[in-house]
Amino acid sequence: MPEKPLYITAVSQSLPPEWPEDLLPDICRHVAQDRTKIVVLDDDPTGTQTVHSLPVLTTWEVPALEKELTNSGSAFFILTNSRALPRDQACRLGQAIGTNLKQAGRNTGVPISIISRSDSTLRGHFPFEVDAVAHAMGDTGLPYLICPFFLEGGRFTINNIHYVREKNQLIPAASTSYAKDAAFGFLHSDLREWVAEKTGRKITPGDVTCVTLDDIRNHGPDRVADLLMTVPGPGACIVNAMSYQDIHVLVAGLLKAQSLGRRFLFRTAASFVRVRAGVVPHPGLLSQKELSRNNARAGALFIAGSYVPKTTDQITALIRHTDILPVEIPVELLLDKTVREKTIQQTGKQVTEALHAGLDTLIYTSRKLISDTDPGHSLSIGQSISDGLADIVRSISCRPRFILAKGGITSSDMATKGLQVRRAMILGQILPGVPVWQLGDESVFPGMPYIIFPGNVGNDDALVRIHDTLHTPVS
Repeated sequence: MPEKPLYITAVSQSLPPEWPEDLLPDICRHVAQDRTKIVVLDDDPTGTQTVHSLPVLTTWEVPALEKELTNSGSAFFILTNSRALPRDQACRLGQAIGTNLKQAGRNTGVPISIISRSDSTLRGHFPFEVDAVAHAMGDTGLPYLICPFFLEGGRFTINNIHYVREKNQLIPAASTSYAKDAAFGFLHSDLREWVAEKTGRKITPGDVTCVTLDDIRNHGPDRVADLLMTVPGPGACIVNAMSYQDIHVLVAGLLKAQSLGRRFLFRTAASFVRVRAGVVPHPGLLSQKELSRNNARAGALFIAGSYVPKTTDQITALIRHTDILPVEIPVELLLDKTVREKTIQQTGKQVTEALHAGLDTLIYTSRKLISDTDPGHSLSIGQSISDGLADIVRSISCRPRFILAKGGITSSDMATKGLQVRRAMILGQILPGVPVWQLGDESVFPGMPYIIFPGNVGNDDALVRIHDTLHTPVS
């Protein structure tokens, strides 16, 4: 029987109060004293959506990894963009990154803890890419720790059911459009069943250990540590969570279990990353003043490739409520080899002229979803469209005031292929769950603020709010 939606107010009132002790200072002290470097393998660039003042790499050559391992800071991100790849390619990529990380760790003597950060709505190449990295690192036979809680995006796990918040309701994840993804669809909102589904029942629901909200809120870190010590390896443990304080309790218990030799393969959303890396939250959202280091008189550039309904609603609101210039790209033209190059060049010329004139400009793909019943072919269609958008950006000769990319695959391809980023710094968030990078000196537009907007995050007016926050009339 499918799980029913819940009302978030009723759920909050029915739960035990949060664990009363503030555990974050102790977590931060532990992380600061520990030599272990946390390396976050991010299957699209939106995983940087909870942290600040940490670097993100788009390359994984051994020298670059060695340099990052010996830099200050508790963690760094590697953008793999593996969610845009077919499974076999994603696994080969994971194997290559794991091999290089192992070599870099050997060369520097720095211990490494890897977190596989993926989608909070349960899409991605689990468990395959996690296993590929683990095999390369020599970490076989370890259990998975699965924590898809993501407060900023309204993703909660209650009684082992994973929910997506829509206004005042919590919708079971398997009842949302995300579960119908052509490449990463799933049938179960119960994370025990989801693990069994994704592992081909190599791990059965009865074999999954559950850290419940009762464990976290009524019994605290010691109870969590005891539970984590009992997870069989190979096996899996899922985490229920409704708040960051719940994650603080989880991480405090995890650190205790790790001190006793317990190890895991992590598959989590972005909220866990922030706490495990000991990152103190930014005091607020980024302001126009903090992002004004790019003083171009040109217009700003918005790029939207994500096709999920939430993105469509946000694009509609942006066009309706601002003076932005909309430039729609029919996806059929990007998929037709006979007109693709002409479409790219014409669009690049149109957008360059608009930006030179100081016009904020939106490039967006037509909203018709073109997919295939074969997951690999579906991914290749999406990749071809995203590559086309990156080619358009690369053809633009005017430096925009800032760039915003909407959608995980889109924002990754804009960074690596359109803007040629190899290293960037995460400045913080402009909206909850919407990170901003400062592009490195090697990029096409050094120092530019680059806003990475996940396809599945934000209210309908989210793009309008960002436009209004950063819009400076040309004088």
